Amino acid sequence: MERYKKLTLLHSNDMHGDFLPQTVDGKQTGGVAMLSGYIGKVREEEPNTLYCIAGDMFRGSVIDSEFRGVSTIEIVNLLLPDVVTLGNHETDYGLGHLLFLEKCARFPIINANLHVKSNGARLFRPYLVEEIDGMRVLFIGILTEDVIAETRKDELIGSLVDVGEAVEEIGRICNAYNGEDIDLTVLLTHIGFEEDKKLAAKIDPAWGVDVIVGGHSHTYLTEPAVVNGILIAQAGTGTDLIGRFDLTVDTLLNRVADYRWTPVPINEGTSVPDPAIEVMIGDYKSVTDRKYGRVVTRFRRRLTHPSRIQETALGNLFADALSESLGVDIMLLASGSIRVKALGPVVLFGDLVEAFPFDDAAYLVTVTGETLRKMLTYMLRDEVFAGAHCEFYQFSEGLRAVWDRETHTFEELSFRNEPVEDARHYTLGMQGYHFTNFSEIFRLPPETVRAVAPPRVVATSCKQVLEEYLASHPRLDRRAGHRIIIK
Repeated sequence: MERYKKLTLLHSNDMHGDFLPQTVDGKQTGGVAMLSGYIGKVREEEPNTLYCIAGDMFRGSVIDSEFRGVSTIEIVNLLLPDVVTLGNHETDYGLGHLLFLEKCARFPIINANLHVKSNGARLFRPYLVEEIDGMRVLFIGILTEDVIAETRKDELIGSLVDVGEAVEEIGRICNAYNGEDIDLTVLLTHIGFEEDKKLAAKIDPAWGVDVIVGGHSHTYLTEPAVVNGILIAQAGTGTDLIGRFDLTVDTLLNRVADYRWTPVPINEGTSVPDPAIEVMIGDYKSVTDRKYGRVVTRFRRRLTHPSRIQETALGNLFADALSESLGVDIMLLASGSIRVKALGPVVLFGDLVEAFPFDDAAYLVTVTGETLRKMLTYMLRDEVFAGAHCEFYQFSEGLRAVWDRETHTFEELSFRNEPVEDARHYTLGMQGYHFTNFSEIFRLPPETVRAVAPPRVVATSCKQVLEEYLASHPRLDRRAGHRIIIK
């Protein structure tokens, strides 16, 4: 048997229903049809090719939302991935619906650590051994508690709680199957790039893990990281980029002998669109265009949301709309729930759904000024600005924070031009997901807010509140730069 063999490993992550191409500098870029064209070309050129997706196929487009992921599964079926792992947004439509979608998939979905609490039974196949040209490639799918907080709504379902226990699961599977002469071991993770590096550092080299293909943090790389001898890569977000490993596998020692990794742009220069996928997407789009093509409002100008870790004009508008509609002192709107870089000036219903796809309830909670200060201090910790995938919030009008990163203190924390007082009570609006996961997001016990006043639901749909507000308030505008100031 030939000792050294070539293997091309293509990988995507965080596609988020990014089905349609965009025009950038006069060229068509991204879209699933163009992505499929590139994958098909590589499969023709390199027979030893595997394609994997590291989570978050769902959410982010009206086509995905309208058909509750069924459209996404059907479209990804035509991409013919060899293996897919779960991301946190795969649970957005409910675990029961996810299990239904798995039955619609013509590709394997793996996850090693989502299980039934009562008996420990896994909900999905934990691993896949793929045989290609005499090589055996072991894929293992990993999530951690931090990225499947949505499952807390289901008391029957749980997961391993941290990276440490995920390491144990990886070791258990590797030990069980290394005896089958596994030539290459790939972890498909959805925990974020920084967590991938922590995970790699904890792995016993004897287990033979070679590569981590990750997602969740939407990290763009120019080269893979190498930690504990393990290659770690991620391919940004959407469909305008794909990661490509060209590996030389030593089948005698069962390891990577040589590699080249390339972040390949998906555009007219690298691909020709797949006509079968273009037809399928066109059919879905014709349905959504009729429903989502109506005008909701027109802003005075285009409002932007360039980063999830800074105050933005669009974030300010959405936070103000929810604060005013819900009647709370302060709306803390999760930056990550806004899924576009810009919106307007003309806002169609479909634009609003893509910008704010999460139809979550809104909670009213009452906190002391002391608790509010602790919450915002944790939100502004160094880890957030170092690139970790952490929660950050947009403030409604009235709350102002001037944060000194060097001293880790507020130069100013005020509400309606008055300093926030430790003993004073303030009412906050929070999205349901963030209220449900309060202790994990802010590192404060939930009793901190329950002791002041009972939390209550004040709206069952933040999206409906936003739509009504925007429809009834024409010519809206906002500026950024005066509510959250980072020094």
